[in-house]
Amino acid sequence: MGRATLEDVSKAAGVSRSTASLVLRGSARITEATSDRVRLAMTELGYVYNRHAASMRRSRSMTLGLIVTDIRNPYFAGLTMTIEEAAHQAGYTLLVGYSRDDAERQYLQLETMVQQQVDGIFLLPAIGSELKSICGVIDRSSVPVLQLARYFSEKLDYVGPDNIAAGQQLARHLSSLGASSAVLIGGPEQSSARAERVKGLETGFAGSGVTFDPSLTAATTNNAMGGAEGVASVLDRGSWPDCIIAYSDAVALGIYAELRRRNLEPGRDVSVASFDDIAMAELLLPPLTSVSTYPELIARKAAEMLLNRIRDSSLDPQRSVIEPALKIRASSAQWRPRT
Repeated sequence: MGRATLEDVSKAAGVSRSTASLVLRGSARITEATSDRVRLAMTELGYVYNRHAASMRRSRSMTLGLIVTDIRNPYFAGLTMTIEEAAHQAGYTLLVGYSRDDAERQYLQLETMVQQQVDGIFLLPAIGSELKSICGVIDRSSVPVLQLARYFSEKLDYVGPDNIAAGQQLARHLSSLGASSAVLIGGPEQSSARAERVKGLETGFAGSGVTFDPSLTAATTNNAMGGAEGVASVLDRGSWPDCIIAYSDAVALGIYAELRRRNLEPGRDVSVASFDDIAMAELLLPPLTSVSTYPELIARKAAEMLLNRIRDSSLDPQRSVIEPALKIRASSAQWRPRT
């Protein structure tokens, strides 16, 4: 008896060959009952899916690459998991690498993913990313690269939050509290996302009476340790701002810890606010005011855009920004100006 074919499976399951093929690719378009029936037929017939042969027929590997800076940041973890789910639903396997914000390490990972013949790459750019070196990889391989959350080039597709609008929303809220001064803590200095958030805060505070000097912001690593170090440097130089703004919720965790180490209470002695609105933001004491930048929406849009790019490489560079939303909580709302 010859090897069972997909045609045999579809007949045994009472479905079309295209439906059986979609089940193999894990498509969300197929109901669970139909999928179970097809997989049962595969088992009974001893059908084995030859992914390599299928890839050769399509001239695709049905794999995608994702390079992020640090999975320990809950924001990037959420981004990664949603991209993996979107890739799975489209029938792709996702290969994940971590640059640790090192441009050289990132380049080596890009090279490796191209050697693995991925069909496209999601890239959260490391600080110091250069178009010339990355385009060298792209031009040699014709593998499309989409920038996530940060960008360094207008020539590549990009999906991320509207950081300028996020900064403006936060600035307007803090101004309404009667604050007289604010400082931004955290975030890598050369990051496009940080530059946009600074711009949003600067324009949002303009004319409000709140003193916000971009040159006095404390750039740090995007984690709790960076938050603690950044707020310590501000307080140690004798400054006690009304509002401390964290570059991200991960940074805010360190800000809370360092303030309490100095017997200062977030939300009472100083107003604290942040960006990203990860799940734990509302679980902190006091709950953290944060601008939601919706990593899940960014991830789904990025998957849609990269798959479109794979299907049609002739498209002009695409840029999509996700509208943020301010979530006001006690870390700012309960604060009152010092008398």
